[in-house]
Amino acid sequence: MMNGARTPTPFSLAAYRAAAGLASLVAEPILRSRARHGKEDLGRLGERLGHASTPRPEGPLVWMHAVSVGESLSLLPLIAALRSERPGVWLLVTSGTTASAKILAERLPAGAVHQYAPVDTPDSVRRFLGHWRPDVGLFVESELWPNLILAARDAGVRLGLISARMTMKSARRWSARPAAARTMMQSFTLLLAQDVATEQRLGALGGRVDGRLNLKRLAEPLPCDPAELARLQSLIGARPLVVAVSTHAPEEATVASAVADLASNPLVILAPRNPERGTEIVRLLSPGRIARRSAGQTIGPETTIYIADTIGELGLWLRLAPFAMMGGGFDPAVGGHNPMEAARLGVGVLSGPQVANHAEVYAEMVDAGAAQLATGAADLGARIVALLADPDRQADMAAASARYAAAQSGQMEAALGLIRPLLPLA
Repeated sequence: MMNGARTPTPFSLAAYRAAAGLASLVAEPILRSRARHGKEDLGRLGERLGHASTPRPEGPLVWMHAVSVGESLSLLPLIAALRSERPGVWLLVTSGTTASAKILAERLPAGAVHQYAPVDTPDSVRRFLGHWRPDVGLFVESELWPNLILAARDAGVRLGLISARMTMKSARRWSARPAAARTMMQSFTLLLAQDVATEQRLGALGGRVDGRLNLKRLAEPLPCDPAELARLQSLIGARPLVVAVSTHAPEEATVASAVADLASNPLVILAPRNPERGTEIVRLLSPGRIARRSAGQTIGPETTIYIADTIGELGLWLRLAPFAMMGGGFDPAVGGHNPMEAARLGVGVLSGPQVANHAEVYAEMVDAGAAQLATGAADLGARIVALLADPDRQADMAAASARYAAAQSGQMEAALGLIRPLLPLA
């Protein structure tokens, strides 16, 4: 482990701090503008400026930060483990999106509180740290905000970057400022990388990686409403079913067109990554027998496409079929989405080839027979049709996926062994 020792602030980080200080003058108007577009929580804008909306509990406190929904969900098993091990330690969980705040409000246990992360201006950070006074800060994946991290380090917070993921693009950007990168890396007492590529990139930037941890391999199964699941299963009946989740354009059209002419009349459920695209998808796929969940429409015998344009129901759609198409794999700018969400529910996975964000997991799942990577749109369509015609192959993929997910559980205990030395005593 590193010492988290303080080093002189490089010029680029000092310039960033000065610029962020000037930005603080317009931070509130920008946040209010974002709130008008649904990108911020208007009632909790104060939290984004470092004004806490709840008192700090007495006693030791561990702060955990995740940027969005996926990272927040990946924290839940670690949160449960820490609550079990150190019941006298409070947990503060911060995130930056309204969707993550909603999910965490529903799923955080007693002894854990959610706040929005402060914007990275000196005043907001100072107010946040002055109120919460965390003993430990655990950052998940790639949230490297200089003011927040350096101020926490200077305040004596023991910092860890866990389940770290750094893309080649981010590594190149940081490598252009080597002194700044080294200062950031050496602010962390503990570094745990998701994969070999991240481990190498963090090391090249001056970090010393202490081990491996990919929290997205360990997250809890996505929840669903059992009554709603049973209702949908009844509506679908014995019809062949294709489920495509976390999709991006033009993946919805690819999936729909692949099965449009099949005599078996399959139902296609499309759950876009951004639910607000529901109207756009209906327009792109029309004319057709389309129902849209956000409009209160339901699945009927004549429905061929069901647009699942809602938030927080991914666990519902994945439970409906033995395999699912996971979106984001045809655009290198997206880099694929997490196949473990399906694997933990015993669901086989199809995706495109651009899965750099989860390359190791996809490679392992392909080797295990739990996933297939299509080379292009035509190949994806052919694979969907082939699976629909072979229920035994669907069942084999589903079983392989469940076995793969079950095999990941040992990572948590190994990671806890590295995290424990940072934790305060209760």
